[in-house]
Amino acid sequence: MKNTVFSGVGTALITPFNCRGEILWDELEKLVELQIAGGVDAIIACGTTGEAATMSGEEHLKTIAFIVEKAKGRVPVIAGTGSNDTRFCVDLSLEAKGLGVDGLLLVTPYYNKTSQKGLLESFDYIADCVEMPCILYNVPSRTGCNIQPATYRELSKNPYIVATKEANGDTASVARTIAMCGDDLDVYSGEDSQVLPIMALGGKGVISVFSNVLPQEMHSLTAAMEKGDLETARALNNRYIDLMDGLFMDVNPIPVKEALWQMGTTSTNFCRMPLTTMTEEKQAQLSGLLKKHGLVS
Repeated sequence: MKNTVFSGVGTALITPFNCRGEILWDELEKLVELQIAGGVDAIIACGTTGEAATMSGEEHLKTIAFIVEKAKGRVPVIAGTGSNDTRFCVDLSLEAKGLGVDGLLLVTPYYNKTSQKGLLESFDYIADCVEMPCILYNVPSRTGCNIQPATYRELSKNPYIVATKEANGDTASVARTIAMCGDDLDVYSGEDSQVLPIMALGGKGVISVFSNVLPQEMHSLTAAMEKGDLETARALNNRYIDLMDGLFMDVNPIPVKEALWQMGTTSTNFCRMPLTTMTEEKQAQLSGLLKKHGLVS
């Protein structure tokens, strides 16, 4: 059995930008504090939701260092350092390790993609180079590359590959992965709407977009599942499933940034190009959902 990096909810934290695309450091610190106060079990820095794809290497590492510093060891910080360039991924991951992160989130190669053999070789190579807990990230809708259960089984033999964030949308595939890997690979849902079924299958929790908006509620849902309190978990899931879906009515993280701005949590709803703000129609639709849940007046 390997050590679990976290159980429960890890927030895939947004990175607040102003209209010029500059990071708003004071607001980022505020978001870290709000997440910890909301009871989350981990923070993921510079993932997809954090718009790491638009950051320079220097900026990427500065953001990771900032979040590690502000978290002050109160929750684990996991750094998104995946790339379609394996050598660059190793270099960035080693830098992040030096900054004191507790784990790495490694997305499958995108655009150039690779075969299942390539996934085995590249992830094993990265893990052996960094010698620290690695969480794989399987999101074929973005990358065009899907990790198969049998490939997970081989990867789980590496002592540094401890978990996966699974966002392939295929619950049956997740069930096979959990059955084949057992305690050698923790599984986190990569989709908020699938937390309940994945944890029912034995998953350890979720890496969440929704918890940017309602950290305490997602923490309560995962905590209920950990205790086997299906009634409470189901009630929370049913209550918020429309908002979970609503935060993906446009390309992530456009809607969650819009939601936090409408709620007054942040002063901006800007993403970095090529992402842009939502259409007025979608803004109104999201506003309706936020009003329904009492998050805006």
